[in-house]
Parts: sequence; structure tokens; C-alpha cells
Amino acid sequence: MPAQPYDDAAIQDLCERVRRFIDDIAIPEESPAIARNVAALDQCVARLRLKARDAGLYAPQLPVEFGGLGLGWRALAQVLEAAGRGFLGPAALNCAAPDQPNMLTLLRLATPAQRERYLLPLVRAEQRACFAMTEPAPGAGSDPSMLRTRAARRGQGWVLNGHKQYISGGVGAHFALLLAQTDAGATLFIVPADTKGYRVIRDIGMVTGYQIGGHAEIELQDCEVGDEAVLGEPGRGLEYAQLRLEPARLSHCMRYIGRARRALDTAQAYVTQRESFGARLADLQQIQAMVADSHIDLHASRLMTLDCAARMDAGLSVKQHSAMTKVFVSEAVNRVADRAVQMMGAAGLSDDTPVAMIWQEMRPFRIYDGANELHRATLARRLLAPR
Repeated sequence: MPAQPYDDAAIQDLCERVRRFIDDIAIPEESPAIARNVAALDQCVARLRLKARDAGLYAPQLPVEFGGLGLGWRALAQVLEAAGRGFLGPAALNCAAPDQPNMLTLLRLATPAQRERYLLPLVRAEQRACFAMTEPAPGAGSDPSMLRTRAARRGQGWVLNGHKQYISGGVGAHFALLLAQTDAGATLFIVPADTKGYRVIRDIGMVTGYQIGGHAEIELQDCEVGDEAVLGEPGRGLEYAQLRLEPARLSHCMRYIGRARRALDTAQAYVTQRESFGARLADLQQIQAMVADSHIDLHASRLMTLDCAARMDAGLSVKQHSAMTKVFVSEAVNRVADRAVQMMGAAGLSDDTPVAMIWQEMRPFRIYDGANELHRATLARRLLAPR
């Protein structure tokens, strides 16, 4: 669906409104006490979403006819960076993973009946969903071709058996977009969480916080679904997963650039006030070098992300570009957050500021949406292939 025409001035105004919302409304709701409490996060985000609707900031990634702002990817890059300053910001605007890419996947692949049953409740924030691909060894991880969860034909439906783990948003999700192997190949299913045989075993403790729905381990035992549970066509699940992952990677880059900038802002404020050995930390060349390198990393990350977003707006393939952008940005924001911790010393490791939690968040991004080593290997094979 075509994006709404927003000129640069309108986008800058929108970004400023988002930033004020994050700073004045979302950030004050942050607390280490709710960072890993799924129920408390759900309640907090529900309140914030009402305020985001009232402020006209809700669902920037969705078409206007679905209650969103209808932004194209280049505009969205700027808005998600502003939203990403807050741990709760993207969720408050209903543009956080996993539901942002879940909604876009359903928007692209769902039948009218599937849209009514699954997409619209996500849009209205009445339900949550997860994307269930990762499995325990020897199942699928970075290599989705190792998928072991199986869906077998039975009458007019399917019976699913398998085991999923590290499923972001899976605790309390109302349904899963779930990859399973069939005779036709990997297939994407919509599986309601109340289906008999679908069981969330536990919320897996992870280094990150503020993840709506935690990180679930899910078991499927003789879980029966009908033909209407197939999303798209049987056998095209891996193709659909890539369609979902390419924009998801880019959206992570957008949000994490904003988060890393917040860590840097916090560290810069600290070093301009803290004195040691008779001088402000900000007057020390080693600190100045860390500040400069961090701004260089963020500037390069932003430019790569905007370039990839512009290609997506133009309808061009971003298979190469999204992989390169994900690798570079995930490592750059990690460097920025790590420098912020170093600049602040013990304060950067404490719960007194957001820097420690941001630092913890940056590390997993090198694994999320495909480990960086996998992206490098895939990029190299394509670049070295005969032309």
C-alpha cells in the first residue's frame, strides 16, 4: 500500500512530537522493577498506547486505513529513531518487535478472514503475537533450513509437533506465526495460543529487558489446526520469513540508533560535570576521542539505514543492503553503548541511569535476525560468485 506523502518539514515536526512524547511521557514510566515483568509491562504499555493515540502518534508503520500514520520507510527511520530513545517508546506507539513485523507480514500475506481475525486485533492492541522459528539443537537457529518442527496432514487440517525456544513476545501472546516443515517444504502457520497441544513452558531469562511478552519456550504436541491456519502458500515459509526479516532488521537498526544516542547523551552530560585529577572528564583527550568516535559511528549508521530505507521505498531489493546495514549498525551501536559505560565508570554499570540496560540490549543485536557471522558469510558468497 502506498505511503502517505510527508514532506521533510512534516517529518521533522512528527519526530519532534515523538521525542517529546518519549521524554515527557514514556521515559518517566521506566523502572528496573518492570523491566523483566511481563504482566507489569503489558499494563504499562496499554496505558501508554492510549496516550499515543490521543497524541496522534500511534502505529506509524501502518497504512492510514488501518489506523496508522502511513509512513514510508525513510520517514519511518527517523520516527523510530526518536521512539527508540525510550525502552517503552516503540511499544507505546505499537511499532515494536515482534508485532511490528508481524503486522506487516499479515498485511502482505493474510486472507481477508485472517486479517479480520488476527491482524485487526494486533492493530487495535487488543492482542499480541510472536514469531516462532528458533528451536533447540539440533533444530533451526541461524540456519532455518534445519527446521525440525513438523506439520503433518490430517483430514482437512494439520497436526503440529515440535519445540521452539527464545521466542520474543511469546509469553502471553494470543497467537504465533510459526514455521513448521511439511511435505511441501517449510510452511508458515498461524497458531492460536489456546489451541490444544500448544504450551508455553517458561519465560527464558535473558540479558535484555523491557521485552513485551518476554522470551518463551514453546512445546507443540499433536497441536491440530485447520487449513485456514496456513499463511500464504504451503512450502514458501522460508521465503516469507525472509520477507519479514529484511524490514525487521532495518527497524531494529532504527530503534537501536535512538537508544544508543540516548546512552551517549547521558554519558556526555556526565563527563561535562564529573571532575577527576583536577579537570573535567570532558577535557581529557581520551574522553573526547570516545565522544567523537561515537558520533561518527551513529552518523554512519544513520546514513546506511536511511539509504536502505530509501531503496525499500523505491521497491528495490535490499537483500544485500539490509544484511550490510544490520551488521554495521549492530556493531556500531554496541561500540557507542560500551564507550558510554566506560566514560561513566561505575555509574554506567548501575541502575541509576539507563546506560547499563542500553549496553546490555546492544550486545544481542549482533545475534538477533541472523548472527553477524552468517550475514558476512552470505554476503561474501554473493560478492565472490561468478558474474
